[in-house]
Amino acid sequence: MNKLVEICEAKRHHVQARKAAVSIADLEAQARERSAPRGFRSALDAKTAAGEYGLIAEVKKASPSKGLIRADFDPPAHARAYQAGGAACLSVLTDAPYFQGADAYLGAARDAVSLPCLRKDFIVDPWQVAESRALGADAILIIVAALEDAEMADIEAAAIEHGMDALVEVHDAAELERALRLRSRLIGVNNRDLRDFTVDFARTYDLVGLAPEGCTFVAESGLGAKPDLDAMAAHGVRCFLVGESLMRQADVEAATRRLLFGA
Repeated sequence: MNKLVEICEAKRHHVQARKAAVSIADLEAQARERSAPRGFRSALDAKTAAGEYGLIAEVKKASPSKGLIRADFDPPAHARAYQAGGAACLSVLTDAPYFQGADAYLGAARDAVSLPCLRKDFIVDPWQVAESRALGADAILIIVAALEDAEMADIEAAAIEHGMDALVEVHDAAELERALRLRSRLIGVNNRDLRDFTVDFARTYDLVGLAPEGCTFVAESGLGAKPDLDAMAAHGVRCFLVGESLMRQADVEAATRRLLFGA
């Protein structure tokens, strides 16, 4: 069993338990109390239209492959540092068993800034989309490798219904082909294979040329310095999701600015 299958099986069991405890009606009521979704993709596109890089900066405490990443973990403080450093959006890990995340981290980070926020979790059921909006998320993640086509379509439909963006994550050409059957044109290429956690930038280089016009491409995982971003930009990718390399820095704001602007 690879790690992605293991995580998603655990998540499905968790979601079933949560659905028995919290009704969709309750979630929808909570979602209505939240401020309107902030445009996630539009924030990235605005940065690139201005000639800058569109950075999704990740609020991340730990990972299965690296363990604890930051001991003095403070989501609101990290969110403010990312915004001050020039990030376009935030990604907040909420998965607890594998990433030491928590649902509360999302609202705490979002309330501290004006940036749109992605709920970084393993979404396996449309119920989680309503839950994500109730938590304050502006966007959700759809991992193609984890879902059947019908599941992806149902999750995307729920996101659209709630006014949220969906970042559709792929690893190879076959997954990209499946992703493009959806309406969303915000495509993330994960350079890290979630089955064994190896990283290869060629995943992004190979796939960006296969997509039609009008896609916003996001390179994910393994990016740590401005030359990495510049190399991606040379292949036509100007949006990035970066977490671990920034979360390990003492001065997150300065590290974010250095990543984006080299100064």
